[in-house]
Amino acid sequence: MAVAAVHPYPIDWNQPWNQPWRASGEAVAAALAQGQALHDALNGAGPAPVLFVPQQRLPAGTPYEQFIRDTRQCPTRDGLHDFFNGLCWIRFPQVKTRLNELQAQQIASHGIRPERGATRDAGTLFDENAALLAAPDPVWDALRAKDWETLFGRLRPLWGDVRLNVFGHALLEKLQQPRKAITAHVYRVPGHARTDSDLDVWLAHDLTASRLAEKPYAHLPLLGVPGWCSGNEDAAFYADAQVFRLPRAQTTAVQ
Repeated sequence: MAVAAVHPYPIDWNQPWNQPWRASGEAVAAALAQGQALHDALNGAGPAPVLFVPQQRLPAGTPYEQFIRDTRQCPTRDGLHDFFNGLCWIRFPQVKTRLNELQAQQIASHGIRPERGATRDAGTLFDENAALLAAPDPVWDALRAKDWETLFGRLRPLWGDVRLNVFGHALLEKLQQPRKAITAHVYRVPGHARTDSDLDVWLAHDLTASRLAEKPYAHLPLLGVPGWCSGNEDAAFYADAQVFRLPRAQTTAVQ
């Protein structure tokens, strides 16, 4: 009797943060379950601007980002981290290419230093931990202000008009074991970019070295998003000051 293949990374595709990744993710999962290596499974899941190769293809001492830029090959390790990184190359090819170009340009200009610098640091935050938010102005303003009571209380009905995509592959990896404290670096995107293709094009143009150096992020504990955790239907969910932190000025005033 044939034994059913088992996906090595069990993923609940019904979770709201996983749903947009389901089509290509399940294709890769099926190939993995049949015994393919992750890099081969990713190469078979859809077009990408890079060829996924084993991690051993990266020469010792060569920066990862520079290797991708020079060879159009993406070294890939087994595990959820590179699983989601590969899916992101497939879903957002222009954004991933742009982020890689920016990193490679910074390496070429400044070399590898103990500190990445503002642009490389912000680019890494985007690549690893960004979420993309299209939202009405009041929602964005309350989020930037960390006005949690307004954001998830009075403005809660407006979340029906919000579109939120988790982009960062490290963030997606963490969300496979969801915890209340998991926080995204949120980047605002326009409401007119409704499809993945539109969003890919818009972001690839919007992401510049100067824009990233501004660190244009808001911080959002993702399980606070309405519909993303059943517990947040109770207002007491947001009373956890270790997660839903007040701006420093407000914290000082309270003390």
